[in-house]
Amino acid sequence: MSTAAAPVRSGAVLADLLPAARHRYAVDAALVLGGAALTGIAAQIALPVPGSPVPVTGQTFAALLIGTALGARRGFLSLALYALVGMAGMPWFAEAESGWSMPSLGYVFGMLLAATVVGALARRGGDRSVLRTAGTMVLGSAIIYAIGVPYLALSTGMSMSAAVAAGLTPFLIGDALKAALAMGVLPTTWKLLGRRG
Repeated sequence: MSTAAAPVRSGAVLADLLPAARHRYAVDAALVLGGAALTGIAAQIALPVPGSPVPVTGQTFAALLIGTALGARRGFLSLALYALVGMAGMPWFAEAESGWSMPSLGYVFGMLLAATVVGALARRGGDRSVLRTAGTMVLGSAIIYAIGVPYLALSTGMSMSAAVAAGLTPFLIGDALKAALAMGVLPTTWKLLGRRG
């Protein structure tokens, strides 16, 4: 009979490691609320980009981190709550904006889908190594832009090339830095917890 500790079940994300045997729904609700609040706080870290109606923010990094840490379902619910409450009037989009009329709202919708996709990838080990995390973050960022840039073009009347120049190109270096940070944080967290696999 072995005395070795049982490995974490396959398909776990970081949030699944929290102790919550009898209070799973309360813990899930707190994680969803916390994810939405963290996204709203990170959105306030905003730097304007000359010539673009879209600022550089911490919100995209928060959305991707929430998706990978919470998994697809809780990540989706967190970003859906963030989007719905912001559209209803809570000033927690970038630069304390709210409502439906922002040209950057497409990025919020993109973050909702991206958090879901990266959460599903995290359940398959997409956050366990540096290379896997890099791929997960690149895909998540691509999803955000695939929705955000066309929405920017439609909402402002810009051509697609102008929307790419204003809503994608200025953000690539920052996104690379955010991905590098995630590539260090997520695999290291798993390693520190001794939960590989």
